[in-house]
Amino acid sequence: MRIHEHQDRLLTDAPPPPTALRSCGGVAHICNSGIYFKDDANLTPEERMIEQARAAETEARLNERRKFLAEKCAEEGLDRPGNDSLHKPNAWEFLVNKEYHLIWCNVFKAASTSWMYNFNLLAGYSPQFLKASKAVPVSLARQKYPRHTAEELMKFLNDSISFLIVRHPFERLLSAYRDKLEHSLPHTFHSNLGAHIVWHYRLKNSKKNFGEKGKHEPRYPFFEEFVRWLLCQWKAGNELDMHWTPIVNFCTPCQVRFDIIAKFETLQEDQDFLIKQAHVGHIIKPEWKNPTRGVQTKDVVKNYFAQLSKTQINDLYEMFRYDFILFDYSPEEYIPLGKDNPITLICKN
Repeated sequence: MRIHEHQDRLLTDAPPPPTALRSCGGVAHICNSGIYFKDDANLTPEERMIEQARAAETEARLNERRKFLAEKCAEEGLDRPGNDSLHKPNAWEFLVNKEYHLIWCNVFKAASTSWMYNFNLLAGYSPQFLKASKAVPVSLARQKYPRHTAEELMKFLNDSISFLIVRHPFERLLSAYRDKLEHSLPHTFHSNLGAHIVWHYRLKNSKKNFGEKGKHEPRYPFFEEFVRWLLCQWKAGNELDMHWTPIVNFCTPCQVRFDIIAKFETLQEDQDFLIKQAHVGHIIKPEWKNPTRGVQTKDVVKNYFAQLSKTQINDLYEMFRYDFILFDYSPEEYIPLGKDNPITLICKN
């Protein structure tokens, strides 16, 4: 794959060169051989061998993900520079920690709560302050991590570890719906949005019944109502809420080089590897905030997607098509959950 000169840190079709982390005597890329963490000093020889084997397995998996992403970016023509949003870096969403040479593109609903907390710790906030603060974590973070231009981001990428965390698009979407609409707090932006969706997308008979017998139907939109509204927003080309914006638009992974592509499905191993590679284990631990809220059982997923038609599920796939392709996810297990009868999409303001 041809790499343009001004895109030194854009994706290539191969893993990074075998340059090492700062502790290994080079720039902050991932060591490709002789993996050894200074945290291992207190391990027994047997424990160290197990740890190194586990780290090598994780590194191999991460290398494969980078290679797969590069290949798919090239196949889809997303690795070329251009003027549209998919063909230029979206530096706006990145958090750059210059002290620890760590760069993160925050994908909402993909371990974002945990890693926003981690980045606030790296910024110097104490755990006690973060626990007591009533400020929104992302607002605290932006006080320490100003937004950068694409040119500035490319410069910082040269001596930093860059990463993002991805998740199955449909699981991420359902998690966002449940968190932001089904469990929204009263008088918030998302509760008002939910009321708007209900008013415009709930059938008239349902709204009448709801007004007379509030206990029968919720004031938040059903998942199917939310999906109808969302598909209308997407097809109209409207700007989408960050919680359900496709990752390809948010992080532009074909235009920015990511050293580590962590996955929600292997989060524990991936983030443990990342923390050790970045040598920040003395500040942050591989913890997972809100783990029970983030994980959704197959039965839960089935109950929600059974509200949709197969046509709606296919339309959602088209909306998140690049996320499916670039990060090696499949919609196949979801499509059979949908109803055979199509639901006509009538969009309203």
